[in-house]
Amino acid sequence: MKGTPAPLALRPYQLLCILCSLGEEGPARKDGKLAGIIEAVRKNPDLPVTLACNAGDVYVYQDPGTQEDTPEGRDFNRKRDLDILQKLDQPPGCVLPARILLKHLLNKIRTTAEICGYESVTSADWVGCPRAKSGSYEKGLKKGIAALVPPRSEQELVREKEASLKALYEAKEIRIRPHILLCSVCQYGGGVRPPFKPDNLPEFVEMVLTKRPDIPVTLVRGADWMMCAPCAGRVVELNACVCGPIGSGGLYNELKDLNVLQQSGLTYGTTMKARALFKLLFEKIPTIVGVCALRNDGKAPNSFWWDPCGEKKPPTNYEKGREMLVEKLR
Repeated sequence: MKGTPAPLALRPYQLLCILCSLGEEGPARKDGKLAGIIEAVRKNPDLPVTLACNAGDVYVYQDPGTQEDTPEGRDFNRKRDLDILQKLDQPPGCVLPARILLKHLLNKIRTTAEICGYESVTSADWVGCPRAKSGSYEKGLKKGIAALVPPRSEQELVREKEASLKALYEAKEIRIRPHILLCSVCQYGGGVRPPFKPDNLPEFVEMVLTKRPDIPVTLVRGADWMMCAPCAGRVVELNACVCGPIGSGGLYNELKDLNVLQQSGLTYGTTMKARALFKLLFEKIPTIVGVCALRNDGKAPNSFWWDPCGEKKPPTNYEKGREMLVEKLR
């Protein structure tokens, strides 16, 4: 894609070094390579990162060599990198956005014990990193993702809410991603009414119910500004979503969008009057189970495909909201 930055190549152990450096004011802070990594991530939190290590075997194609090995030794370096990838459940050579990779790291690796250093030192070749038992990693862990990727400011979110609502009320056409139409119904069934800080869905539903039931609505991709402007999990530059426990909400939401389109027989770019669109959705999607509520075969919240949405068994707030709105949109 034009304008997409080249991936930043890292060794897996360097991810842990980033957190370690956040937890101390010592030599790790002065590491030029590490400082450059941190600066690059802060400048572009969604920079693609490739995790490469000396895995050999059928993964030899991505082996980076030993130039960035730390002094603890060749075999220690290989084991440490592979231990980290195993705990992250990622293969050598994987590429992920920095923000999502770091959030995944925060969830999956809570200590450097038995990774960067061992309780039992079997020989001089397996002493490990001198910082492994310093507690620096754990201190960096407590600082969380905000230490590397500052959240959107409250002032910005307030400004975006005001500007996007003004645009919504003056619009001749509404642009919205498919699955959040179902979110709006779910919110309505749960009693959410304007004003609502995180997004503009309750205001949209109220406008459709009371003033403009036949305003044209176009189905679009991404976290479009008109609805998602005040969301703390919106990446402005990419029109993208980083909600969810790992920040991979955009991935999950893309699939939910496509589920909605497939279930309703529509496509991106479809434009319909709001009332007719809601009626179609209510007919075609009586429940969010299997549409938004993906069960992921019981996988834990640390899965890239997990989202808490719709985990309750029907009737959920969607079914409740659907029943309420069917009457109001006759």
